Amino acid sequence: MSKFKLYTLISAICMMSVVFYSFAGFSQSPQPHVRLISPTPASQLIPFEAEATTPQSPVKLALQAEDSTDKSLDNAKFNLQIFTPPPTPWFTTDFPIVEGTKLLDIETIAPKGQLEFQQILPIRGNYQLKVNVTPVVANAFTPIQQTLTLPVAENWVKYRNFAILTVILLLVGLGGGWIIGGRQAIAPGEMAPQQVRLLLSGVIVVAISALLFVNISAEVAQSQSSGHAHNHDHHDHGAATAAPVDNSGIVRQQGFQAQLLGDDSATVGKPAALQVKVTDENTNQPVQEVLLNIKTTQLEDGWVNFAYQGVPDTTGQFSWEQGFFDGAPHKLEVEISPQPNASRQFTPFKVQKDIDVEGVAPPFSVRFISLAYMTAFVIVGLLVGLRLRKNLPLHS
Repeated sequence: MSKFKLYTLISAICMMSVVFYSFAGFSQSPQPHVRLISPTPASQLIPFEAEATTPQSPVKLALQAEDSTDKSLDNAKFNLQIFTPPPTPWFTTDFPIVEGTKLLDIETIAPKGQLEFQQILPIRGNYQLKVNVTPVVANAFTPIQQTLTLPVAENWVKYRNFAILTVILLLVGLGGGWIIGGRQAIAPGEMAPQQVRLLLSGVIVVAISALLFVNISAEVAQSQSSGHAHNHDHHDHGAATAAPVDNSGIVRQQGFQAQLLGDDSATVGKPAALQVKVTDENTNQPVQEVLLNIKTTQLEDGWVNFAYQGVPDTTGQFSWEQGFFDGAPHKLEVEISPQPNASRQFTPFKVQKDIDVEGVAPPFSVRFISLAYMTAFVIVGLLVGLRLRKNLPLHS
């Protein structure tokens, strides 16, 4: 090979290397992104506790849109979708119906590039936050599409209760195996000793009770859901006698008309479409220079499910989809207040309406698996008891 060809080959290799590393460096350079912010460390996030004795508050979360230099992107339009962790049939959560469903779908404008909200996280697992950020002003920055993961660990109380239940079931099986494995006299005409027959009778009673519980729990859940609605209506009637509250979802005050539109009822596991609209009562034109303080509250226990402060769009509306996980009535409440620099100042007022949430019983497979686990623990204890009785006989 001539020197000219050799130099040409070396030069081509060098140029290709430069181009390759340039592309690699460009692809690895910082890109616009969304950062998840939470005052509570991820290791301390726990799901909603249905039987908690202390008041529970929603988790405060914030999404910050930043450019490649970690500076906030102003005048950003957020579209956020939150999905609950996928189903775990073998280790179900407290609310299996909402596993793998949409918890929140919200679209809003963030003047400072930050979206803040509060949300109850009902179950353990990894929540998926799908974020789409676009500029309000065309070509102000490159649109961002990103999926964030928010891990939520199980409450340690669940593991403690599970361990206690496991020990109890193992001890029950161990005692049964010890009794059955012992030498016992069989009276004439009897198929088994009296202690064994009593033990088997007790096991049959427990099994029948468990099966009845498994099969009737769905009906109980449905009746409780209906009872919640009936009690809520009765409570509203009594409250109306003392202090009338407008739950129509329409309020006219100080020249404004505020309406709560969308679904009046919801089902656990299915997102409900909700909307608030503010117009000028005299001109019927949309009002934009207001702040909307949105809050949904579970009426029976009074805990807040979702809270957000935002502004309406150019049509005076703000829409979102929200999932419910508790089959009890909820109250949607929106406080309308003026923006700090608005030309029209007024006294804040509220509009509210009730949302009936229908509960859904867990699938039979989930309840059957739970029963199978309990039965397996008893059987393991029974086998251990039989083994111990056989290896360690008692001599009289």
